[in-house]
Amino acid sequence: MTKRGAVNQRLDRAELEKLMSADLRMMTAQSDHIGRHFARQNNVGGTDFHALLHIMVAETAGTPLTAAQLRRRMDVSPAAITYLVDRMMEAGHIRREPDPEDRRKTLLRYEHPGMTLARSFFAPLGAHLHAALADLPDRDLAAAHRVFTAMMAAMATFEAELAAPAPEAPDKGVDTKAEPRADTKAAAATGPAAKGRRRAAR
Repeated sequence: MTKRGAVNQRLDRAELEKLMSADLRMMTAQSDHIGRHFARQNNVGGTDFHALLHIMVAETAGTPLTAAQLRRRMDVSPAAITYLVDRMMEAGHIRREPDPEDRRKTLLRYEHPGMTLARSFFAPLGAHLHAALADLPDRDLAAAHRVFTAMMAAMATFEAELAAPAPEAPDKGVDTKAEPRADTKAAAATGPAAKGRRRAAR
């Protein structure tokens, strides 16, 4: 590989997978840096920004979050997520809407001013991405999309494994050959069966 993005065709499969993993980590780190700039410029705290990001990603995917789902993604207490959602609503970033499929639930959605603010901030990034990809054929973009989809699925699987409860320790069972306890011996020696055996022996 002569420079970043120029891949030697002789690399084997394992090396290519390592490169893609490294690229994903680099892009994640860069995205985090850009997100911090957005948060600073718009007086949004780090926790609020990550919550807004979860809400935006879910809404863009057509699967808006409930407060309970956001709480699990943020890994905070119910009281903390209630305070966080109320604070973001007061700031005009999000709103609650009834879930059309279950009226007992409410969904978290971006407010129009918040979405406009995000779009205006990230519009230059969109322009840079468009220019950077201009020379790549559509088939390369389609292949990249498949790669990203597969990698995100793998990450989701790993996250689910991390969130799963730890398996219970195996039951050691009871040793049926163990020596009976002293109180058990005493009961056997003085019980009705023992008395019957003594009378029969006389």
